Amino acid sequence: MNEMVLPPGSPNPAHAAGCSPVIPDGIEAVVFDFDGTLADTTANQEQSLRAALQPYGLDLDTNWYRRHCGLSIHDLLAALPGARQLPHDEIIRRSRAHLLAHMHTIAPIACSVSLLHAAREVGLPCAVASAASRVLVHPGLEALGLGPEFEAVVTREDAARGKPAPDLFLQAARRIGVPPERCLAVEDSPDGIASALAAGMHVLRVVDGHLALTGENTEEAAGLPSGAGAPTLPGCALGQAAARSRPASIPAPSTADSDR
Repeated sequence: MNEMVLPPGSPNPAHAAGCSPVIPDGIEAVVFDFDGTLADTTANQEQSLRAALQPYGLDLDTNWYRRHCGLSIHDLLAALPGARQLPHDEIIRRSRAHLLAHMHTIAPIACSVSLLHAAREVGLPCAVASAASRVLVHPGLEALGLGPEFEAVVTREDAARGKPAPDLFLQAARRIGVPPERCLAVEDSPDGIASALAAGMHVLRVVDGHLALTGENTEEAAGLPSGAGAPTLPGCALGQAAARSRPASIPAPSTADSDR
């Protein structure tokens, strides 16, 4: 395990959250979702979409949204009860305008950012695989000061299919030149977890601001409601426990992206 201690005086957002990240052996790259994983944007996105739907008399159920927030906004609107016949392009335009106007208010998720810094300290390439549009992801990374940390940023425009299909994570692995089975994915939503597992990656889940193990298979992971299911790792220590969380269908590595 490559346990990292940052140099004295280095800013470490994990200290406040009690995180102590460990990179599992055999992992050669880390691929992060953006919304809800690197950035605490879920509430702001929900508010933006609810405001965009309001002129059409359609409310947004919070529980429904939290189960589907890993989808691109196009897929989300296609699945949203009562929204099929609404003008999706106009709703997306209104939602994005609200999100961009409030981009400066987004906060990082400390455990994920701590893991990112730990990975970069040992020279592991890192990428973003987000189902959101590049017009939101790139400004979001810049707002958090994280843009330079990533060798590749894959967004909804970069793949034929969004999550839960594996395309975005596979594209991220291709761009950084690391086989998917040697990548550690970090995700928060059921659809995102299903996407990463389908790509053949090992997966950690963000649960209530901490890193937790996923279930043993794609269906179990995809079915977990937010904040439930797998146990949170004490102090966000990942190590061997993360390695044991791999689905049985994915071979263990050798020891050598919502278009919102």
